[in-house]
Amino acid sequence: MRGNPILLVEDSPDDVQLLKLSFKKWRLTNPLYVATNGSNAIDYLSGDGLYANRNRYPLPSLVLLDLDMPGVTGIEVLNWLRAQPQFEKLAVIVLTGSDDRRDIQEAYRCGADSFLVKIHDEEKLRTMIDDINKCVLTPYHPESVLQFA
Repeated sequence: MRGNPILLVEDSPDDVQLLKLSFKKWRLTNPLYVATNGSNAIDYLSGDGLYANRNRYPLPSLVLLDLDMPGVTGIEVLNWLRAQPQFEKLAVIVLTGSDDRRDIQEAYRCGADSFLVKIHDEEKLRTMIDDINKCVLTPYHPESVLQFA
């Protein structure tokens, strides 16, 4: 069974690669799309420009969002998302390098469903993904549950 699409908003090629390789190794069936900055994420979600073809760039059921990006930040993307009625219930998980309490509070204030600090250890990352599924997605966003083959 193929899962619903995930949009990863991440400017670090290393972090994108780690997540892609991990998802492949774990046989995650949700298609993963990547926006490399906040502006591209808004274009993707709006279906603007390059992202107008929804067959090629389907709307995600889950957004994994980095906060610290040049230009449009993750908080600005989150504010934009929550101001759009069609994305009011879209699952958004902040996945960032910051563990600053102010970033955590701001992300939740702006409507994040969860806030996670990036982990670069594959085993711990898998545990974190499983926890996201059990504690955030299954009870609150069942349409966003990550699917494994």
